[in-house]
Amino acid sequence: MPEAVIHLENAVVAYREGMALHHVSLQVNRGEFVGIIGPNGAGKTTLLTVINGLGKLQSGLVSVNGVNVSRQNHHELRKKVGYVAQIERIDPRMPMSVRDVAMIGRYGVLGLFHAPHKADWQIVDEALEMVNMSHLAKRPIGHLSGGEQQRVAIARCLAQQPEILLLDEPTASLDWKAQTDILELVRHIHEQRGLTTLFVTHDLDALPHTCDRVVLMKNGEITGDGAPDKLITTVNLSRLYDLPAAQVEERRPHIHGQGK
Repeated sequence: MPEAVIHLENAVVAYREGMALHHVSLQVNRGEFVGIIGPNGAGKTTLLTVINGLGKLQSGLVSVNGVNVSRQNHHELRKKVGYVAQIERIDPRMPMSVRDVAMIGRYGVLGLFHAPHKADWQIVDEALEMVNMSHLAKRPIGHLSGGEQQRVAIARCLAQQPEILLLDEPTASLDWKAQTDILELVRHIHEQRGLTTLFVTHDLDALPHTCDRVVLMKNGEITGDGAPDKLITTVNLSRLYDLPAAQVEERRPHIHGQGK
């Protein structure tokens, strides 16, 4: 029987601008690779923040590994949950090497004021090797390309040795080649580490070939949940993005060959 590691029940989150999550219920089983897709403002990022304990619920329940997130020690929670955000430009003058940045993930496990040991550096080096960044370990982080910086961000998460990986628009602002490389890397890591992965994107081209299951979101609600070949349809996408069906059809050849 599948083991649920993430469970949301009637989760409600509201900001001053309005409702971010509106009675959202979702279950993610151990080992699943779930893509979450929807337009900007759909509530995708808010969904990730309540899962990693950084978002505040107005009502409802969120549990991770069977523990109520609102009652759990968030430091302990974030040891188990790795989070990768959209890449942001890093100042080339930042005096941190690639290896130092990856080590930040270990500090999340050790605690801020605990010095890393040889074993911790070994874990970091293994993470850098997994994302093919060992050869740039001593390079200043700000001297890397966007795709390389995103690889380091993923290595930082791997250094935590998480059970759950949350990715929030990880390929946004990257060129096509870098996007493709990151998508392949994420899938490889998911399989090799046996992770439970949630991959958020608004970009149709970034999603279908990377996941086993798709969740569609719009206006703070889940509007669909199932297999990609069942949900990534002209009708669903037209409704999701408020686009004419003909416009969606023009994009479909780029959506990794998904059927209608």
